[in-house]
Amino acid sequence: MRYFLEIAYKGTNYAGWQIQKNAVSVQQKLDEALATVLRYPVKTIGSGRTDTGVHCSQQFVHIDVKEAFTEKNRYSLNCVLPSDIAIKSAFRVKDTAHARFDALSRSYEYKITPAKDPFLNEFAWRFDKKLDIDKMNQACEILKKHTDFESFSKVHTDVKNFNCEIFSAKWDVEDDLIIFRITANRFLRGMVRAVGGTLIDVGLGKISISDFEKVILARDRKQAGSALPPHGLFLCKVAYPEEIFFEEC
Repeated sequence: MRYFLEIAYKGTNYAGWQIQKNAVSVQQKLDEALATVLRYPVKTIGSGRTDTGVHCSQQFVHIDVKEAFTEKNRYSLNCVLPSDIAIKSAFRVKDTAHARFDALSRSYEYKITPAKDPFLNEFAWRFDKKLDIDKMNQACEILKKHTDFESFSKVHTDVKNFNCEIFSAKWDVEDDLIIFRITANRFLRGMVRAVGGTLIDVGLGKISISDFEKVILARDRKQAGSALPPHGLFLCKVAYPEEIFFEEC
């Protein structure tokens, strides 16, 4: 039987989502907890990767289990998992449902705090220079006109192409935070932080809006701005077609 687990985690102490040989990852901790609770090995397949230090308020993984996954199992998992990883819910899905390939879209938020705030040290990037949010949002509209984002991808990656469809991208000022929100059908490795860093250059007047489009067309990571620090980034939503779900446990 196949289930989707909805998870959340604070990425500060982890080398990203995916299992690695020489570092502790979120996937490793989740697989270990599942083996402890269910008493047999279970491999998780996630909707996507997050980099070292990146947080997640919603991620989905699928697992195959020998018998029904219950609310008691979810409770036990949360007891076994570290305090910075949580199972929010579990859903029975079709046996063909796939957490990665069936995802319709992923959404990220990047948070910036202009003022020093001890409660945001690990969850928002402190940046106090004045930004032209209007120009940054004009540049965001250009993103939606393009599909090849090689300029914003990490150089060494195993993807077959650099095509993404960006559905929305916008900067908002909310109370004491500046928040960048972006949704697409898929993202390349390091893409959101690279896009955000290049948009910051627009907001600082370092490059013009037309220069921003030239960066996209160059298909060269060296032409884009620096990647934003990871601790301000959150994977916050993954959307799926409703027909793959059966019921919540």
